[in-house]
Amino acid sequence: MGRMFEKRKHTMFARYDRMAKQFARIGKDIVIAVKAGGPDPDLNPQLRRAVQNAKGVNMPKEKVDAAIKRALGKDTASYDEVLYEGYGPHGVALLIDAATDNVNRTVANLRAVFSRGGGNLGTSGSVAFQFTKMGAFALDPDTLGDRDELELDLIDEGLESLEEGTTEDGRAVLVARCAFADFGQMQKALDARGVEPITAEVEYVPTTTTDPGDDAADDVLELVGKLEADEDVQRVFHNLA
Repeated sequence: MGRMFEKRKHTMFARYDRMAKQFARIGKDIVIAVKAGGPDPDLNPQLRRAVQNAKGVNMPKEKVDAAIKRALGKDTASYDEVLYEGYGPHGVALLIDAATDNVNRTVANLRAVFSRGGGNLGTSGSVAFQFTKMGAFALDPDTLGDRDELELDLIDEGLESLEEGTTEDGRAVLVARCAFADFGQMQKALDARGVEPITAEVEYVPTTTTDPGDDAADDVLELVGKLEADEDVQRVFHNLA
């Protein structure tokens, strides 16, 4: 009974930590978007996407409104969006998408995490060439109607792939990917068809993947988890199969 209780408690705290990280990440996205294009989602596509992503992770509306209001404050920190590159254990390539108000702190923290995890923080260009920057739209399969018809329609709008996937909380979705240059066109095409994505984000998709084996993969994923836990890190991408 005691073990079961501890397991449930651990699962509950893990879920809470994941939700808190999601809210913090989107909160930063909202601040960045408001400072770049203003507080009106109808006039600011970047903010509209951030608000849409907030809905996708069930972020309460009052938290979204608070983030927008906070972004308008004169004393609110401005964040630099930085893409860091490095190698994890077993030569797995990693891209770290960060939003920071102190680049020196972020670099020092990431370098320490890499070092303790058996990897190393690289220089600009050392890893990025192994990834392609793409737009990714998570769609609810229950609201799409005929999948084949939708896929054919979206190919003309830049669709490169439509695959099954899951959200961070394990929800089954279809992921529509397009070249980053076609992101806005794809968003408009989905809007025109009445399809509201659960999330709409930029992803770095590996051009090739590596499979170092289960034990080695655990080492990599442990490092990824520690990187994701850093307050300045938004998302981590890797080429692990």
